Amino acid sequence: MHHLAGHKNIVTIKGAYEDPLYVHIVMELCSGGELFDRIIQRGHYSERKAAELTKIIVGVVEACHSLGVMHRDLKPENFLLVNKDDDFSLKAIDFGLSVFFKPGQIFTDVVGSPYYVAPEVLLKHYGPEADVWTAGVILYILLSGVPPFWAETQQGIFDAVLKGHIDFDSDPWPLISESAKDLIRRMLSSHPKERLTAHEVFGAITFDELKAGLRRYGSTMKDTEIRDLMDAADVDNSGTIDYGEFIAATIHLNKLEREEHLVAAFRYFDKDGSGYITVDELQHACAEQNMTDVFIEDIIREVDQDNDGRIDYGEFVAMMQMGNAGIGRRTMRNSLNLSMRDAPGAQ
Repeated sequence: MHHLAGHKNIVTIKGAYEDPLYVHIVMELCSGGELFDRIIQRGHYSERKAAELTKIIVGVVEACHSLGVMHRDLKPENFLLVNKDDDFSLKAIDFGLSVFFKPGQIFTDVVGSPYYVAPEVLLKHYGPEADVWTAGVILYILLSGVPPFWAETQQGIFDAVLKGHIDFDSDPWPLISESAKDLIRRMLSSHPKERLTAHEVFGAITFDELKAGLRRYGSTMKDTEIRDLMDAADVDNSGTIDYGEFIAATIHLNKLEREEHLVAAFRYFDKDGSGYITVDELQHACAEQNMTDVFIEDIIREVDQDNDGRIDYGEFVAMMQMGNAGIGRRTMRNSLNLSMRDAPGAQ
């Protein structure tokens, strides 16, 4: 677990203490109980909530696999809630059966829990794909309240797992979307190499889905502009945007948005568009906001790194990104906040 330290959905070890008989491990307090008990209480979850929980669970699997760790005993009992009032405050626990693996490495020991074990584990020839199978079983349970492979005996459960038939006819499955059922099928493929990876479970966005999503959030972008956005984000030219491409594009767009805000803020002070904020311009901006108790020279001296008596864009950006320490940073931020508050359309 040391290798997974810092992941927000993996329980934190606070310390370990040894006496002559035992090693005592102190772990993060999770007072909300097990996900298993929450499922029992609720019966089953809506698709939206099941998707949120599955995203967390698969995120843990992806984090483990990216570090060469296979959990091998994922189940609702091994996910605790930090507090009882938050369904999504999940923490993965119990890495007692976890192992390090190398790409292509095959494991043969049969471990795990009967309802959640993958068929290749029973056949003693498996790798990290087994964790994705288990996550698929958990998703099925979240949506229906019952495991996909069930029998009166352990051997009967194992036989059902090996057979691989998934019941989508019983309630509540007729009311559940085809996309959810398709995801389960792909996570519970009996052939490990055909099964989705943890990364792939997060899915891909098609052009139509991107367009519909943008429209839903009030975008007025033209189809050609959406296509350009799609092409820019689709690094591997697959025609869809996968999870990794989406995250990369989002980070890039956020950086561009922050840059646009900084440029607009700099222009607010740089009244004559010279590319520099002068003493007169700063004095004028402060006067506009009735900030008369400000020492302009002190602000310039603090922010002006090259001591040329004025503030260029680079110095302004450095100041804005370094927090609120210092009179210069506080004054210029306050002036901007007042300006934005009074702007047309401000809430």
